[in-house]
Amino acid sequence: MPTDVTNDFAADGEAARWNYRPPQPVALNPLFAWPPNPRAVWNWYRGAWLQLTSLVVCMAIAAIAYLWALPPLEQMKTFQAGWMFRIWLMNMVAQTVVAGGLHWWLYIRKGQGMTKKFDRRDLSRGNGTFTFSNQVWDNIWWTLGSAMTVATVYHWIIWWAMANAYVPTVTFADSPIWCIAWMFFIPMWSGLHFYWVHRLEHSPRLYKHVHAVHHRNVNTGPWSGISNHWFENILYFATYFIHLIVPSHPMHLLFHTYFQQISPVLSHSGFEKLVVTDNEVARTGDFFHQLHHRYFECNYGTSEIPFDKWFGTYHDGSEAGTIQTRAHKKQMYTK
Repeated sequence: MPTDVTNDFAADGEAARWNYRPPQPVALNPLFAWPPNPRAVWNWYRGAWLQLTSLVVCMAIAAIAYLWALPPLEQMKTFQAGWMFRIWLMNMVAQTVVAGGLHWWLYIRKGQGMTKKFDRRDLSRGNGTFTFSNQVWDNIWWTLGSAMTVATVYHWIIWWAMANAYVPTVTFADSPIWCIAWMFFIPMWSGLHFYWVHRLEHSPRLYKHVHAVHHRNVNTGPWSGISNHWFENILYFATYFIHLIVPSHPMHLLFHTYFQQISPVLSHSGFEKLVVTDNEVARTGDFFHQLHHRYFECNYGTSEIPFDKWFGTYHDGSEAGTIQTRAHKKQMYTK
């Protein structure tokens, strides 16, 4: 896969395939670059944490849930309908408000028109590929019916284990450095888990019967983020079980929860940035992953850990990247 910037990225043939393509090749986390570049690493994490991004949005939702919605751990020592319903409701409300609100602004009100929209096409209607022959209704069904069910069951197990001290926990008062450090590592752990699970799901059998549900969405929207088959969600949300091993505070689990469930809403929105009254107010879409939805056999992971560059499946958004991805795909399916 390409590792160098093309001579004229802005004018190469790939640009014509998109309504909007970022002006620079897709960047990867410089933390893993050699030789080390501390300034680039600082700029990467400053951009991720000190601007309105998916990380910041998910942290804010986690803080709200922790302060005003999460049941006390004492209540979760036994499985009871009250707190279990509350955990399910926390998941459903957050997912519906963020995905529904973003969908309304971008696709119903069309609040920013085509500005920063990757794909020229609108979301599909009257298409028998999708459940209910409608992409949005299909995505809502698989998100709220499948993803939220699996995620909630996993949450019940982990909260119950935490409440009964069956797993190691920490407090900010006792371990402030670890508590902060673990917050920064959670997105990296999520990316590591996602890459290997995702590669597994692209094996022919799992792709055909499981992952194809998600890949119906070549042109993605906010509800596409975790619109997954039941079995895919069983694998995808297994990332939460790290909290049964690594000492965690309830805020860690909440941040991990919303990062895993809400950040895909933003990364699949189909727009690079949220624009309100001609001002760019937030980073939303992820062109790195948008390339995966269009070309399938590239960018399996995230830009946080450059697995795709290491294993030869990195597409940087250039025409050269598309040529090499298509050659790789042809080789895969003609063996």
